[in-house]
Amino acid sequence: MSAGAVFQEALRALRRHALPEEAERDVLVALEAGRPGPLALLYAAGTEAGLGREVLLRRAAGLFFCACAANLADDLADGECTYFAEPWRVGPGVQFALQSLCFATLARAEIGAPVLAEAASAMVTAAGLQGLEVHTPTWTAPDYQRVAEGIAGAQWALYLRVLWEGTALAERAAALGRALGVAAHVAEDIRSGDTRFHGMPEEDRREVLKWAQAAATAVGGEGLTSLNAVLRTVEPVLGR
Repeated sequence: MSAGAVFQEALRALRRHALPEEAERDVLVALEAGRPGPLALLYAAGTEAGLGREVLLRRAAGLFFCACAANLADDLADGECTYFAEPWRVGPGVQFALQSLCFATLARAEIGAPVLAEAASAMVTAAGLQGLEVHTPTWTAPDYQRVAEGIAGAQWALYLRVLWEGTALAERAAALGRALGVAAHVAEDIRSGDTRFHGMPEEDRREVLKWAQAAATAVGGEGLTSLNAVLRTVEPVLGR
């Protein structure tokens, strides 16, 4: 129900802009491709921070648009955008719309300009590191860590920073989001057999794994129920 509530809020935000039917349909396809993604976690983390329902749903929906934009960009780069018949033609416009929907929605969610500026800066960092990823033919531990921090770490730092703005958890958002993103990123690469991780020499894999385990420990030490729910799926993969 919580994830569904955020998704419905995203649909309301999309329809508020009265896009042409074809454009709205393409955005919906990308939203479905990014679902469930972070929906349940955003709702749970916002609830744990004490946000009112309306503000929580708007913030979570705006961040879901951002996550779907990043997901689409990654799928286009990897040649995995199978949900559009002509991804090279349709995908760029949809990605542009999703990123714009993110800010249009967050602007209505009681978030000040300085925090939105922080979020935009973090998005630039994440996009830049994705650019580095596609130009990296072979991976080492330092390369992997830099990209993981820039893509997953920076993204989750901004998600929690925006989501928790004005709450008692705001000051912990950046560090916790970065650690959570890193731990989840490494776990997913291990689980999926991604060559980005599995193609590294054994020594580099051990170094990255130890780094991710430390990140998971840092998150778990904060005792937040919403984030610990993620760790229950991450830690077994990391061998903790």
